[in-house]
Amino acid sequence: MYPNSSILGRPPYKRGTSNDFLYQIPLNLAPALFSQQQLIESEYNSRNANFHSVPLNVLSRFPSVSSSHDWNHVNHTSPQAAAVPTTSQGRKRRSNEHCPFDVKRQRFQSPLSQAAVATAASSPAAATHSVVHLPSEGRSCAPAFSAASLPQTPKPSGCVPPLRGSPYPVLIDSPIPAAKDKLSQQILELFQTCQQQSDDLEKKELCRAELQREIQRLFPQSRVYLAGSSLNGFGSRSSDADLCLVVQEGPVDQRTNAIYILSLVQQLFYRLSYIERPQLIRAKVPILKFRDKVSGVEFDLNVNNVVGIRNTFLLRTYAFIENRVRPLILVVKKWARHHGINDASRGTLSSYSLVLMVLHYLQTLPEPVIPCLQKEYPECFNSAMQLHLVHEGPRNVPQYHSKNQSTIGDLLLGFLKYFATVFNWDKCMISVREAKALPKPGSNEWKNKFICVEEPFDGSNTARAVHEKMKFDAIKTEFMESWQQLQVRKDLNVILPVRATIQKR
Repeated sequence: MYPNSSILGRPPYKRGTSNDFLYQIPLNLAPALFSQQQLIESEYNSRNANFHSVPLNVLSRFPSVSSSHDWNHVNHTSPQAAAVPTTSQGRKRRSNEHCPFDVKRQRFQSPLSQAAVATAASSPAAATHSVVHLPSEGRSCAPAFSAASLPQTPKPSGCVPPLRGSPYPVLIDSPIPAAKDKLSQQILELFQTCQQQSDDLEKKELCRAELQREIQRLFPQSRVYLAGSSLNGFGSRSSDADLCLVVQEGPVDQRTNAIYILSLVQQLFYRLSYIERPQLIRAKVPILKFRDKVSGVEFDLNVNNVVGIRNTFLLRTYAFIENRVRPLILVVKKWARHHGINDASRGTLSSYSLVLMVLHYLQTLPEPVIPCLQKEYPECFNSAMQLHLVHEGPRNVPQYHSKNQSTIGDLLLGFLKYFATVFNWDKCMISVREAKALPKPGSNEWKNKFICVEEPFDGSNTARAVHEKMKFDAIKTEFMESWQQLQVRKDLNVILPVRATIQKR
């Protein structure tokens, strides 16, 4: 699917002598080569291409791949083979003598060829699909197996869909609540049409795996994680994808070292024919923005911003713990985008801040719609949890049964009213970690800030981009006007053109 890299055969980048930090990171070592099957069957952040089951936060222990590329000597004796008549042993088998493994013998056999033998033995029709041909590139690759052909893992008892047990995590939809009114019906139809689909997620994962392979030519022990709305359950079909490049166990100075690392990656991306417009954004957390030509997806890549991986799985739990959460958040994001208040690069609210605002509202109702997960399940969302275990933290969190029976339409109306007339912007901070509005801290990060939304893990202000009073006033105006219009008409079209939004997805 992805063209061969244009950097193959070229000399590696030279390490700068002015930055001692880079000497601590394995750089320009012999590239680690992984089999195509390993790349294709990489699991989203559950293992994140951790092919040797090594904790991802212990970079110094990453093993190198042997020159045999993980081909193992295997013994072909099997229970089925033992049933073959002994008269056929020690001589060439006659044409009328069959065995279950009637294939050409190989001394060495890869995991892929073993699975192909099993597939061919159980389903000849499936064997015809064992190779995917890529005519545009003149090469082929083995496809990811279906979940039915892989070892089945027990389903977790919690409410969050599993990320393991298949090459790509299946987007398991929680039951959609019944629509009892026109407004709720409009929201649900918008959600069902615009929510991220399995093939959207698959495209992002394929690009992530390919980019990890390329970046490991620079940093052989690094890992690339998919994070944000692509995994947390709140993504739409048009959502960008967030990637986190982890180069070491500890933090990375975002002002200097992260920018230097991203500049090296940017040079690498200029040489990849399937990447276009790599642009380095020097923000508080610098990112490298680029577009994948194959999938058409826009990506944001950061370095060692691991809090984004932690909050991805916290939000993923909130997304599936109650079936009204995902439709409500999707329509709020679409509404904010339509009214021009959902763009942190232009001084308004980020999508992450909007999600936290919705969760805060649902937590603080007289009869809460969702609980405070970090209070009720602190062991599942411990900020000190090792990175390779984060995805397993919420697996046993049970479904939440709220006594609040409000419709999604009523919840949308209440959300707009809460931030238009109830919430005290001047004195309060939004906290999902505590499930309440807290007094604004007196530190410089919070002092004189127009909107304060606490990041649940590191305590930073996710709404710090709103630093102009004019933008803040515009945000408050949109909340007030939309609430007033919606409570009169009870028609989503008065605040968000449904048909046009569906066409954009």
